[in-house]
Amino acid sequence: MRPAVSRVLSTRFALALAAVAVAALACASLAAAAPKPGVVTFKTVEVGAPGNPSVGIIPFEDLLFSSCAEAPETKKECLDVGAVDYRYGLGQLEVTVAQWVTFLNTVDPTGRDPHHLYESSESSSSWPKYGQIDYSSALGTGRHYMVASPEWADKPYGFANFLRVARFVNSLYNGQILAKQASSAGAFEYVSYRVRLSRRTERGMYNLAGNRVRGAKRAHRSGFVVPSQDEWIKSAYYDPNGGGTHSYWKYPTNAGTFGAGQADGPNPSTLNPSTGDITNAAKQPLATYRAAEVVPTWCPPAFSAEACDSVNPFGIPAGGYAKAFQGSLSSVGQALTTSPWGTLDQGGNAVEWTDTITKSPTGKSDGRVWRRLHGGIANSTAYQLWISAVGLQPQDNTAFTATYPWLGFRIGVIGNPKVARR
Repeated sequence: MRPAVSRVLSTRFALALAAVAVAALACASLAAAAPKPGVVTFKTVEVGAPGNPSVGIIPFEDLLFSSCAEAPETKKECLDVGAVDYRYGLGQLEVTVAQWVTFLNTVDPTGRDPHHLYESSESSSSWPKYGQIDYSSALGTGRHYMVASPEWADKPYGFANFLRVARFVNSLYNGQILAKQASSAGAFEYVSYRVRLSRRTERGMYNLAGNRVRGAKRAHRSGFVVPSQDEWIKSAYYDPNGGGTHSYWKYPTNAGTFGAGQADGPNPSTLNPSTGDITNAAKQPLATYRAAEVVPTWCPPAFSAEACDSVNPFGIPAGGYAKAFQGSLSSVGQALTTSPWGTLDQGGNAVEWTDTITKSPTGKSDGRVWRRLHGGIANSTAYQLWISAVGLQPQDNTAFTATYPWLGFRIGVIGNPKVARR
């Protein structure tokens, strides 16, 4: 090899090594600057009685059948729901704003939001009454997101679509279970988890990479999940002691009477006007929803009542805005009323996602993936708490998540996920 050529190659090789070293130093610097992945804790209820029977429901009708074979023919399709042939866990509470902020700062440390986990309408400056999470580009790595006010920390995260929820679950699935503790209270059994989240969100329990996101289903038999519709309904309504009708309650809070309309619903929550804490927990059974003249509402103390009643990110005039947006989310668990298995707030507060895929409302393929939701919201009346209130939405409806601040979720657990080895 000629000396000139040799010198050129040596120079290029040295430059390449320098570039690699600089990149490595940059990555090391970023890793050093970013806080460790966050840790979340939560409690699940243990749901047993595997092999329980299903029941037949007609969506949003005040009826219940031992099976759809007994249901009359209607334009609405009857659904057999609630049967689960294995033990599983379901979050005692909905995932909170504080837990979601921990997730955001873990998986999006640079604040660039490549997976659309945040919208400006979630900020308190854009939406004083409902804005849960503020964002700042000026803060350091892993600190761009913050709870908008202390009062929001223990409220359900309310701007979820299914893809956001699945990424949270993947972060849990890929994370490290630091502690797992079983406990009981009366007839209820619980498992508490402490998990260090992972920054990996695109694969895990759900494969969200590329085109697979369209119909993502569970990829593993053990781990954290978004509950299915049957898992969600069983934990909310199925009474293993045979209470209710065909062993199912009408509400997650009380057995009710099918055919009585909304008159047999739980008592509505009243809220502290500046904190959102429930003030009438002694009035059982109880749920956070709108009933007659009782509307659960509060305004963060950083804003005036006028701002909460009128300022919104959509430019809706005050009169129309006050009519459309009334009910507020309350602090999780404070209603105190349990389902037959010990969950809290499955009736009212935030409607919750399941991972069950269903047909579009037209019955025809429209190119979108539709999934079931359940649970009712703080802004609606008791019919949304019924066992038959099986809603549906496209899994990626970003317009809905930006305008509907009552979309939440809770964690499910299947199999027996293990504590990480130290």
